Amino acid sequence: MEIHPSAIISARAELAPGVKVGPYSIIGDQVKIGKDTVIGPHVVIEGRTEIGERNNIYPFVSIGSPPQDVGYKGEDTRVVIGNDNILREYCTINRATTKQDWVTIVGDHNYFMISSHVGHDCVVGNHVILANSVALGGHTVVGDYASLGGLAAAHQFVRIGAYAFIGGLTGINQDIPPYMIAAGERAKLHGPNQIGLKRRGFSSEVIQGLKKAYMIIWRETPIFSEGVARVRAEMESSPELEVLLDFVSSSKRGITRSE
Repeated sequence: MEIHPSAIISARAELAPGVKVGPYSIIGDQVKIGKDTVIGPHVVIEGRTEIGERNNIYPFVSIGSPPQDVGYKGEDTRVVIGNDNILREYCTINRATTKQDWVTIVGDHNYFMISSHVGHDCVVGNHVILANSVALGGHTVVGDYASLGGLAAAHQFVRIGAYAFIGGLTGINQDIPPYMIAAGERAKLHGPNQIGLKRRGFSSEVIQGLKKAYMIIWRETPIFSEGVARVRAEMESSPELEVLLDFVSSSKRGITRSE
């Protein structure tokens, strides 16, 4: 391990081999950090926080601080972060409240840019990009390979589906279905994320099927449940289509409508 002499690390913290800690960083009692993770200067990691392997944590990041929730009373909630993540300057990840599963979760291979915020009880998947100053309110769920543009903000309890693309400056107050593009001062859908899906290896047939389903559910049918029923009756099933339909059918907060 390479620990700068100005770093303050609790004797009870658990640091695996290969961990590097930069100047003036602070690591608390209940923190566990996996091998080869690099922690830059002026980083604060506190609370019951587990960080996996090969993460790169830049200056002034804050992980595991108490949730920004007036009902929190110091309970022993957690943050769990996976492997191979990049957390850029001033990124914040809060530990959970007691209102859900007592844990804020971040998966693997994510890229969180400057000043992005992951609120309490959030669940962020793998290969997610949060651009500069993206804010995820408490209990937000973000699926794999989703990408959020700069200054986008998600309301509490919103779900953002896998492979979704959110434009910058977008306010998200209802669920964004998987595979879709959303943008606007208040998010509106603009159809499937065709370029992103193609880059990720989705076939033309799958993309065209998602496009047809979008037209039926969001453009041709006024009620989402009726649109889902039409797609199931009129279109051949595929794994991607089932993911989309299940997401729409299970929404509790409501589904974002089209432009």
